[in-house]
Amino acid sequence: MTSRSGPGAAIRRRVLRLVPAARRDWIEAIWAEAPEVPPGLRRLAWRAGGARLMLGEVPMRRGIGSALLFAVAAALAAWAAWPGSPASFATSVDRVDVLTLVVLLGALALAARLVLGPSDRSRTAKVLRVGTYVAILALIPAKNVIEQVLDVPPRTGLDLRLYRLISGPGFGNHWTNEVVFLVVLALYAAAVLWLTSQRSRVTPATMAIGAVAGTAVGAAWYAIGPLGFGGAPATNPWLPGADVAPLVLLAVLLLFGAPVAAMVVADRCYREPDGSPRQTGARIRQVLAAGLLTGLVGALFVTVAGSGTIAAMLTTPWLRNWLYHGHPLSGVSGLQFLLRGSPAALTYSHQITAAADAPPFLMICLVFPLIALVLIGLAALLVRAAAAGQSDPPRGGGGPPGPAAVPDSPGGAQLAAVTSHDVGLADGLLSVHEPGAGIDQDLLTVG
Repeated sequence: MTSRSGPGAAIRRRVLRLVPAARRDWIEAIWAEAPEVPPGLRRLAWRAGGARLMLGEVPMRRGIGSALLFAVAAALAAWAAWPGSPASFATSVDRVDVLTLVVLLGALALAARLVLGPSDRSRTAKVLRVGTYVAILALIPAKNVIEQVLDVPPRTGLDLRLYRLISGPGFGNHWTNEVVFLVVLALYAAAVLWLTSQRSRVTPATMAIGAVAGTAVGAAWYAIGPLGFGGAPATNPWLPGADVAPLVLLAVLLLFGAPVAAMVVADRCYREPDGSPRQTGARIRQVLAAGLLTGLVGALFVTVAGSGTIAAMLTTPWLRNWLYHGHPLSGVSGLQFLLRGSPAALTYSHQITAAADAPPFLMICLVFPLIALVLIGLAALLVRAAAAGQSDPPRGGGGPPGPAAVPDSPGGAQLAAVTSHDVGLADGLLSVHEPGAGIDQDLLTVG
């Protein structure tokens, strides 16, 4: 086994990616000279010194600082999300979610560093990465607060009747839903880590365009459903009934129009670094990144904002009173005669209705990127077709056909260029029409 193969060499290559490009030759030289040092403690000390020098690099210190910040943020999110209620199915699911998601996010960050290399140096890439991780970590406690209401039914009384009437399947109603939820969030984090890495070659302008378009989509959908999307006719306490219809139309238009607009703007803004003509592959890469970021950011925005609003409403009485103004919801209109004399039941109706309207956020996380991917495929086909049309030369040599230049014959007469097609046509005419059968003989005369 040579020094360039085997597990040790593979580990060294992975570690070298953490070192700045200007220092990699130096670190490689240290590793290469290690076999020349006498074995034993001296060789071990030599390699330990090389590891100490590598750890002293500035990007490595920054990576350690980022890891510490993530550890602190993850600990705070876990502390806020850790359920303190008695043991139940919802409590067990929430605890598994907290531990699994924190481990997944840390493993994805480390794997992205080793496989995809460092992140893009632009501020936009850093904001996207930090914002994605903060949003996912903030979603953990909000989701757990909702599940403690949705998946823990009351024992008896009017609250139990309201629960059976209003509640639907929650986030943690089945382990399959929980697995899907964790996989979706892991894919979101992995996609953002890839799009913001140097290896993806996505420009900062494309990242900014996709983030802005996605924020517009998420804000529009949050405006029509700040407390989730359920079967009740009015889930928006500010705009009940048909008053929310204009916002619904705007949100649907943005869902399909914003990714298209982001892809067009990203394609127009892209320029090759050296000023050469734009390559088709690079243009398709920018179009893909802008459309995908629009769907990812939009879905994550509305999910985190909506879940956070629901969780705050469930735990904050003044916010709940301000949102609903003490009125019952249309989802429990059949029991309004019972709610009039029971303020506690009215409060619980608000809580269970909002909790039951939260699960569709998971569907939004699936649908928004799928719509963006379909639009991306169509846009990529259009870009490739346009590039192919520009690269193909126009038929006929690029201009109207002119008279062919024929060299003069010795007698001063010019012979017309006769093609094989013309010869075949003349032979056909001669085989059909005999001389003297009405053919002008001058047409068959040359010279």
